[in-house]
Amino acid sequence: MTDYTGSGPYCYANSLVMSLPGAAARPSPGLVETLTGSPFGVQLLGGTVPLFDPYGWDPEIGLDDAVALLGFRCDRTSGGSADEAMARLRTACARGPVLVGPVDMGLLLYHPGTPWGPSAGGNDHYVVALAADGDTVLLHDPHGHPYATLPAGEFLASWRAEAVEYTAEPYVMRAGFERVRTVTAEEAVRAALPGAAAWLAGRADLPVPPGTVGGAEALERLADRAAAGLDAGVRELLADFAVRVGARRLADASAYVRRAGLGRAAAVLEEQARLVGAVQYPLVRGDGAALAEVLRRLAPTYGRLREVLAAG
Repeated sequence: MTDYTGSGPYCYANSLVMSLPGAAARPSPGLVETLTGSPFGVQLLGGTVPLFDPYGWDPEIGLDDAVALLGFRCDRTSGGSADEAMARLRTACARGPVLVGPVDMGLLLYHPGTPWGPSAGGNDHYVVALAADGDTVLLHDPHGHPYATLPAGEFLASWRAEAVEYTAEPYVMRAGFERVRTVTAEEAVRAALPGAAAWLAGRADLPVPPGTVGGAEALERLADRAAAGLDAGVRELLADFAVRVGARRLADASAYVRRAGLGRAAAVLEEQARLVGAVQYPLVRGDGAALAEVLRRLAPTYGRLREVLAAG
């Protein structure tokens, strides 16, 4: 098997890597993504929005988990007025890169075609602020825009994140990253596995929109809808984002779990990566029957992965 290298929507993983100190010892984005817990589940958010991440999971939960598992700490702040947020950002940028987000990607007006309206699941995104001098914010956007600039007022509108459903807080940022302990990639992955098993089991302690389902049930329902014909918004979300990020998450998780010595779990994750990757062609070609067949083959693998992780 050849590990995947290439483009993909890994915004918060890439942003975290860019924000950590010590360039020579920074983790790979694939390791970060694995440690967030995102590969270990699937959900139909609100019963309608398909996402290849666990029931109740969101990037804010995942980032906090990954930072801790990697042996770092940081200062997370949010809220306040726009002026207060910009003052915090200026102060933090003077000390180093700042992980900013979630932001509304559709309001980052250097992206062609913006502003965008909210799509199925929202336009959430993460960036790294490098400087906030005068009336301009300088940032690295992992979606292909190094050293992008925005007027401060326009950046604040995106940073307010009003269209991002999983956060009620505007102006979230993480800064002041420092290492508190040294861990290897293998140690971090092994430490993450109990959390991965908990995601696969379905965590009941997290709020979710009414109608949300996870695991095999989510995929069976999605397969039924695929056979009947997906609506345009769901098809677009899957084709442009969810399948791409889902297959890559699983491929990266397989590679890192294998390196941590869990060959059986890695094999299930690789199977899942192949199946999610196989969704793309029938999805784009509009072959609902073939799409439903792949989704139904994928459905039982999440239970098998949970069993394998539980067995150690």
